[in-house]
Amino acid sequence: MNRQTAIQKAKTLLAQMTTEEKVAQMVQVPYTYVGREEALRWAKLGAGSFLHVLGEDAQEIQEAALNTRLHIPVIFGIDAIHGHGLNPHATIFPSQLATACSWNPETARIMGEVTAHEVSADGLHWTFSPVLCLARDPRWGRVDETFGEDPMLAGEMAAAIVKGYQGDDLADPDHILACAKHYLGYGEATGARDAYDTECTERKVREVFLPPFKKAVEAGCATIMTAYGSIDGLPLTIHRRILHDILRDELGFTGFVVTDWDNARSLVTRQFVKETIEDAAVAAATAGNDMIMTSVEFYDAMLAALKNGTADLSIVDEAVLHILTIKYEMELFEHPRKQATHTIGCPEHLQAALQAARESITLVKNDGMLPLSETVKTIAVIGPNADDIRAQYGDWTYFSHPMPDPDHIPERPYVTLKEGMESLGAAHGVRILYAEGCNILGTRENISEAVQVARQADAILLCVGDRIEQIGEGKDRANLALSGAQDALFEALSALGLPICTVLLSSKPLCITKEAASNAVIIAFNGGMFGGQAIAEAVFGDLNPSGHLPISFPRHSGQVPVYYSQLPGWHDGAYCDLPSTPLYAFGEGLSFTTFAFSGLTFDPNTLSLTLKVSNTGSRSGIAVVQVYVRDLVSSILTPVKRLIGFTRVPLEVNQTETVQLSFSRSDFELINANCESVLEPGQFTIMAGPSSKDEDLLTCTFTLS
Repeated sequence: MNRQTAIQKAKTLLAQMTTEEKVAQMVQVPYTYVGREEALRWAKLGAGSFLHVLGEDAQEIQEAALNTRLHIPVIFGIDAIHGHGLNPHATIFPSQLATACSWNPETARIMGEVTAHEVSADGLHWTFSPVLCLARDPRWGRVDETFGEDPMLAGEMAAAIVKGYQGDDLADPDHILACAKHYLGYGEATGARDAYDTECTERKVREVFLPPFKKAVEAGCATIMTAYGSIDGLPLTIHRRILHDILRDELGFTGFVVTDWDNARSLVTRQFVKETIEDAAVAAATAGNDMIMTSVEFYDAMLAALKNGTADLSIVDEAVLHILTIKYEMELFEHPRKQATHTIGCPEHLQAALQAARESITLVKNDGMLPLSETVKTIAVIGPNADDIRAQYGDWTYFSHPMPDPDHIPERPYVTLKEGMESLGAAHGVRILYAEGCNILGTRENISEAVQVARQADAILLCVGDRIEQIGEGKDRANLALSGAQDALFEALSALGLPICTVLLSSKPLCITKEAASNAVIIAFNGGMFGGQAIAEAVFGDLNPSGHLPISFPRHSGQVPVYYSQLPGWHDGAYCDLPSTPLYAFGEGLSFTTFAFSGLTFDPNTLSLTLKVSNTGSRSGIAVVQVYVRDLVSSILTPVKRLIGFTRVPLEVNQTETVQLSFSRSDFELINANCESVLEPGQFTIMAGPSSKDEDLLTCTFTLS
């Protein structure tokens, strides 16, 4: 249904609603917390949405809602973060962080579309994804949910996945509503403390954290979720300038805004900025929250506030109009029961997850060990994450969050690294041995057994990392070193003198400074169902890695932040006891072939860049061209480099391609001291190459007037 028609229908319905029916539309009920009987009561009251309710339970709730006076259907929401992962039979993709290693928005779009198909097949309408927070401090527990540290890369991936979720028409039964979150600056909280205060100015918000949301809004994202935390002491839940003035008046957002989990009540119980739930309800609605997640006390509190005159009905009317308009655009009134045509976990979807896993594999070191030589006849697969599907999936699946079931028997199909190596080893005539060596949490170890197993091999594949007990909300880490005896395991294996490839299978960058001495290093993050297969394909050379890091790796926990877009001015530019550079830099990624970049030119009149990329190696591969800019003299501090463009270039052996990229003047603008986006005339340096490292970049200086 077109938007104008939807608005008119929503206004007509709104005029027929009682105050109680209006306020009920603003409530989102957590089914798993309130239980079936209470959920049915809320459905009969006219609650606008329910979350975490599946299958026949959802249909029962919908029937109850449709039997109310005005027959207003319910929107069902679910945390489908990297696939419909709360359904144990669904296709589970790599995490957002792993997907961002592809530097391929089309991969994100496909991930969104497949997820939409499977959520739809479960009769649901809405996912609380994508996460557009930036992971500039890897100590934060939710790094895995992000597209990394950079606003531009996150924005491009965001726009693509939103289109994947929503398709071309919100009424399409095979697509669902997207929800860009957490608005705004949530990942930048002081000390990487989840839901804590972000000590940040509005200028910095506009420069760094707003751009991905702007991209999502431009892509038509139907809903936005507010963040738990605060900016300079003002909770985002009641930050009207952020939620209304910037989001709606400036960005032009026309959908509806939902709070995060229990945000309204938290104003009273956690943040202590409101004395009563009634005060909190009025403040949250007035600031621009249209739907209140899980704080069901909002209903009685808002009705009381309307009755005693501390709230104006126009605030409720505006919120409900936003919600009803989306429901009409979805044609939910005509089709309240999802009639999706796709099948959960079908072969087509599984293939998409495998391809996403392949594109996420990122090789950051290789002295020639990979792909494995034909002389390698026996490989020792060692390490705590080599055969742990829970670690490979990461957060937001049926094992973990938000309805944890860690003892659930894993549902096939999936392939751990051990299984992938065994399968491909058989095809290549290579024997695979295995030992855990130690576990992630340090409660058991058998390093001597691992050493004995490794002595029988020609090469070692060591898989280290973290697991779900160290990931997610409330799981911020002060220490980014490998936990337990993982470093000791590496040292014992290194003493054997055998070639070692270390695989980091984790939710975030960890300080693998010791393991960086390995002959080869693969960053896999959480690769989803087929992460183990994709890694094994790279080890044997069946896959040529094309991933590049969307996030920088610190050498030590005390080195953070190490994101690439640093500001100038730091005396000496490094801690006195560490190098100035990260362990691995943003944008870094190797291939089994080599690429040469040459002939960079930039035309300041047309704002167009040209350069040549050649495959100078012995096999086909994909080069990732990254373009950065620096404003040489500006009225405020500007980053030493800032990503403004990228593209993937497939190349056969000896092939050369001329790459042309066009930019707009906004790509060279800054946010000035008055929070205005302006292009200040002067000299700029444009940089292009395969990573953000200075030594990898060609440069060209020009003047804009």
